[in-house]
Amino acid sequence: MHFSDGFDYNMWPAAVLSIGLVFFFVGSYMLPTRRREWRSMGLFAAWIVALFTEMYGIPLTIYALTALLGRAYPVLNPFTHQNGHLLVALAGGSYLVWGVVMLVSSILFWSGILVIARGWRLIHQAKGGLVTEGIYRYVRHPQYSGLFMIIIALLIQWPTIISVLMAPILFWSYARLARREEVEMALQFGQTYQVYQTQVPAFIPRWNSLRQAVLRFSHKSI
Repeated sequence: MHFSDGFDYNMWPAAVLSIGLVFFFVGSYMLPTRRREWRSMGLFAAWIVALFTEMYGIPLTIYALTALLGRAYPVLNPFTHQNGHLLVALAGGSYLVWGVVMLVSSILFWSGILVIARGWRLIHQAKGGLVTEGIYRYVRHPQYSGLFMIIIALLIQWPTIISVLMAPILFWSYARLARREEVEMALQFGQTYQVYQTQVPAFIPRWNSLRQAVLRFSHKSI
């Protein structure tokens, strides 16, 4: 990423490349097969396009805020790529804040990809059977958990008015999709799945379970 004193937008190749990479990684493990899945994925696609359009193409949020705040805007040139980040701008263009934002968002993004991949691998190996081991010991919908991590990561990496307003709708859409899938799972696997539902949270692992998983991973690494 480069910083300059000019106008760091209208970078449409970077926008298209970023959109394509996100779709590639997410679509590799979450390609929709049913109509309701396509609806949720379509909403996610619209969100991604809107976010990267503002990140590299047209900074609509910056235009709106500078017009509203005028000289009260916290940085002199809001149209460099660094100052275009709202959190960095609020910190007066701080390189430290920029570095922390990029580090945290990158870790969260690739962790989300890893969670999605592990969930997909177990489902693929089960060939239609009920999966309650591996990452499914901690959450019932790891692929959606991973997707939520990616959404949060991108919100941290580049918050905009549109992306912030659309994010709750996106979360709601996938939570609703998960509930519908659970109805089908209960019909297919009966009491076994109902017991599993009561023992394992849907998207966010319990703290004790998460701590045990981290300790187990640490012991394996050693």
